[in-house]
Amino acid sequence: MILWIKIFFEIIRRIFSLEFLFYFLFAVILVAVMYRRMHHAKKQLYGLDARASGTIWGDVLKATALGFFGGIVGSILMVIAGVTLNNIGINYLWLLAIILFLVNPRYLCFSYAGGLLSLSYLLTGFPKVEVPQLMGLVAILHLVESILILFSGHLGALPVYAGLGQGRVVGGFNLQRFWPIPLVIMWIIPGAFLDRSAQGLIAMPDWWPLINSTFAHNPHAVYTMLPVVAALGYGDLAVTDTPAGKSRWSAERLAVYSVVLLVLAVVASHWEWVAWLAALFGPLGHEYLILKGQQKELRGEPLYCRPEQGVMILDVQPGSPAARMGLMTGDIIFQLDGEPVNSKWELNRQLAFRSFYVTVDYIREGKMERTQGRVPLGSGLGIIPVPEPGDTSQVHFNSKGLLARLWSRLRKGRHGGS
Repeated sequence: MILWIKIFFEIIRRIFSLEFLFYFLFAVILVAVMYRRMHHAKKQLYGLDARASGTIWGDVLKATALGFFGGIVGSILMVIAGVTLNNIGINYLWLLAIILFLVNPRYLCFSYAGGLLSLSYLLTGFPKVEVPQLMGLVAILHLVESILILFSGHLGALPVYAGLGQGRVVGGFNLQRFWPIPLVIMWIIPGAFLDRSAQGLIAMPDWWPLINSTFAHNPHAVYTMLPVVAALGYGDLAVTDTPAGKSRWSAERLAVYSVVLLVLAVVASHWEWVAWLAALFGPLGHEYLILKGQQKELRGEPLYCRPEQGVMILDVQPGSPAARMGLMTGDIIFQLDGEPVNSKWELNRQLAFRSFYVTVDYIREGKMERTQGRVPLGSGLGIIPVPEPGDTSQVHFNSKGLLARLWSRLRKGRHGGS
């Protein structure tokens, strides 16, 4: 127990060193840029001031705090597993991930790049990578991501009109979160002829590391801890579930995937043939999760679609008259001052001619409710209703990347010229 307490404090010392925090600041700035774009998108789409739901820097601080938590958990797991940066082809990994991103943005994930690199090595011997170490890294990063998604994947959900194909448009929420991650990963110094009793060296138990490395067979090898900067992102679309429900659904399945992949990586470091299973399960298992999630949204019953009567609320702007009256996502407004409303056009028309004080009748979870409140003349309730006939979609499943779009244009050009 004392051993792991020492390692824990060593991880903390490395992460919070001034030199490392300077580099970590760049990751925080990158995350801030992403959140700024998200806030700008909300204002552009609906004319709403996203600052009402919290400042950009408020989101960044939450993400950074959770990032530190995830980074510490991930670092502990990295050390326990014995994941090292030696021979995992980190440069090839990033290059391949960027190329895959150009094909499709959702392929910007180490599970795909790591799996392809591992298969390339197993088939051709190039590039030289240690498959168990590489897939162990992928597994732990995804396990950390699942924890962060569980705690905060639903925060800041952006209401959108989603196209489900065949001209069908429903309400939903675009889930986008980003976290800067400070990580401590091991690096093996193969020929370190050091006295094992030297100050600062920690003797590890006989069962360690869980994931063996070829470098570790050197009797003079010494592991050192290196702090590195990383960033994790989560993107999803909630149509058949609430943002909290969808993020929990995704987090649970991603955690199971991560644990299975980590077990395969550990076993592969002892039995070489299992490396094939780890290399295949990494990308295929992740792709299964993505397709299963899309299938859930495309084939399931949409949660936010136009009711037979009334106007369903997709989102409520914080600080708006609707928020002050206690109206929430999913409520169905069917009367305004005793007059029925069945479209957002009727709702806006009646608000334009109503008094300063209005009475709203609505349905929540099958029960009829009533609320009253002030609505300044010339302003609306401050709601985003679910889409109605004539509304266009703002997001679609399976958006293509740059290379995929160029390929589609080339194919169209060839067919057009023939």
